[in-house]
Amino acid sequence: METVFNINNLNLFYGDNQVLKKMNLSIPKNKVTAFIGPSGCGKSTLLRCLNRMNDLIESCKITGDITYGNTNISEINPIELRTKVGMVFQNPNPFPMSIFDNVAYGPKCQGIKNKAALNEIVIEALKKSSLYDEVKDRLNANALGLSGGQQQRLCIARCIAMKPEVILMDEPTSALDPIATLKIEELLYNLKKDYTIVIVTHNMQQASRISDYTAFFLLGEIIEFNKTVDLFKNPQNKKTEDYITGRFG
Repeated sequence: METVFNINNLNLFYGDNQVLKKMNLSIPKNKVTAFIGPSGCGKSTLLRCLNRMNDLIESCKITGDITYGNTNISEINPIELRTKVGMVFQNPNPFPMSIFDNVAYGPKCQGIKNKAALNEIVIEALKKSSLYDEVKDRLNANALGLSGGQQQRLCIARCIAMKPEVILMDEPTSALDPIATLKIEELLYNLKKDYTIVIVTHNMQQASRISDYTAFFLLGEIIEFNKTVDLFKNPQNKKTEDYITGRFG
């Protein structure tokens, strides 16, 4: 199994409070890996470690290693890392500008000024995020006029436009209705051909539907990691079984 990230003996503290404990995990390439577990168990914190978002928190201290490819992420410029490892957040957060400019924003920051090149990048990203057909006639309209589900797909397009290798998603459908959620789930299935996707979700049914691998978190530890079908059908740990059968959490 080819991996993108390898996490070795990772511990994370906010001040004196230890949030992640001795985590070991390998994230497989071109698969969807889901992080599940109760609130406050460390899922989003680990997700944010993968693109060094936790560096922005002053009281945060990390020990252990995360390698991306063969390089320790501590040796990679954070801006460069976040270009390769994009992120989509829980609530859609489009910029208050046109649909086109939202998607073109990142490439413009990277120095791409050629209008034809930008046009190509924007259209390709919107197509990959299954949004182009819905917005092709109003690319100059304000993105804030889109529905919640469309806004989230726009944020995915904005991420894709940066040509990442990995897309991190922190509960990307928790603020969306069931129909918009289904569209995002279908989209993830298509995207994993080109990207490695890591998704935090509270929804176990969603994890079982969309992911290839699942990690179950509890109290800052990874209790079990396996192929999704095996973890849900035949959990190896009693705590995993209790969680997925609804006995706690």
